[in-house]
Amino acid sequence: MFKKILIANRGEIALRVIRTCREMGIGTVAVYSKADEESLHVKFADEAVCIGPAPSSESYLKIPNIIAAAEITNADAIHPGYGFLSENAKFSKICDEHKIKFIGASADMINKMGDKATAKATMKAAGVPTIPGSEGLIKDFTQCKKLAVKVGYPVMLKATAGGGGKGMRAVWSENDLQKAWDSARQEAKASFGNDGMYMEKLIEEPRHIEIQVVGDKYGKACHLSERDCSVQRRHQKLTEETPSPFMTDALRKKMGEAAVKAAEYIKYEGAGTVEFLVDKHRKFYFMEMNTRIQVEHPITEQVIDYDLIAEQIKVAAGKRLSGNNYFPKLHAIECRINAEDPYNDFRPSPGVIQTLHTPGGHGVRLDTHVYGGYVIPPHYDSMIAKLITTAQTREEAINKMKRALDEFVIEGVKTTIAFHRQLMDHPDYVAGNYTTKFMEDFEMKSSS
Repeated sequence: MFKKILIANRGEIALRVIRTCREMGIGTVAVYSKADEESLHVKFADEAVCIGPAPSSESYLKIPNIIAAAEITNADAIHPGYGFLSENAKFSKICDEHKIKFIGASADMINKMGDKATAKATMKAAGVPTIPGSEGLIKDFTQCKKLAVKVGYPVMLKATAGGGGKGMRAVWSENDLQKAWDSARQEAKASFGNDGMYMEKLIEEPRHIEIQVVGDKYGKACHLSERDCSVQRRHQKLTEETPSPFMTDALRKKMGEAAVKAAEYIKYEGAGTVEFLVDKHRKFYFMEMNTRIQVEHPITEQVIDYDLIAEQIKVAAGKRLSGNNYFPKLHAIECRINAEDPYNDFRPSPGVIQTLHTPGGHGVRLDTHVYGGYVIPPHYDSMIAKLITTAQTREEAINKMKRALDEFVIEGVKTTIAFHRQLMDHPDYVAGNYTTKFMEDFEMKSSS
């Protein structure tokens, strides 16, 4: 087992890793920027090293500074948390070259799964369902027509040089295909100077459901069931839950098997997630793989009583997995609390926390690094806490979350507590009837 782990991160995830290390009897090293000098992860670690000024490009993303901090403190492993360098193949490789264990995926693994086209081809070879579509660019309308029949309507035409929704057309029947083909190409040509098109199956009423996996260095993997991450804004998750209200036992079994197959095919080592889009017919398609711990990992821990950070560390130290899969015994919901103003288009709200009262009670977990008087810096992600409730049923978990949010008081900065409180009362959310499009129609009610 490792003697000392450097945590190459900040905020609540750094604190989370430190706590598990302490329970395991492992020494810890915090790294921090000048803006984070008063952060709790700095105070809780056994040692702390300043690695640069506030901007992350000069501190948390500065590989030489982090390696130097590991070497001067004699750390024998580095835990990257999530974000920053957690999926950086170069960083993983440099750790390896310096004989420091990177608690995460190898450089080769990150490269394989980091590029979406490569990842899709790899998963296809592994026999994991991927979104059907063209192998490359469509050469003409005749090929487009044949492909649409093969893929099956509805389909989505996409410009190869696309972005911002330009050059994209949803096509529901053959009668609309010619018009969509012509207009998408014209728009793509005008916007990007390139009218190349490809096609994908249109996923109807998509849900974003991920499967947590852990793999060891001996080629064995297991899954820890699903998390539903469909409530998103601009592709950023806002709340997550497990089990998914959309899931059936049969679908959980199939998706779990597919995720394990994916992890074992690439001989994945560490904790990661296989992300799927699931349509309204409960057909699922591989989207991407995250080769790190996820922000929302606590809800999985809560429903199966399992410390994922401890497991990451043990697997990195050479532990062999039993191969058992895990299934939820309870229901858990996580709300990401951000320093943002939900009444003003979620504008970031850095500043001083003047008053803080945190919720408690049975089945309430709060992962946070903030305290009264703490200054939220403007340089980093605006998430300041994760509020997790766990109960026997989904209804009980929602009611517990409402109560916990009502108790949660943060003054001095704007936060998304009010948004989550309204979400917990939204009839579609309460009914479990939501997709990745949910936030497009969501409107905050007046605060008065």
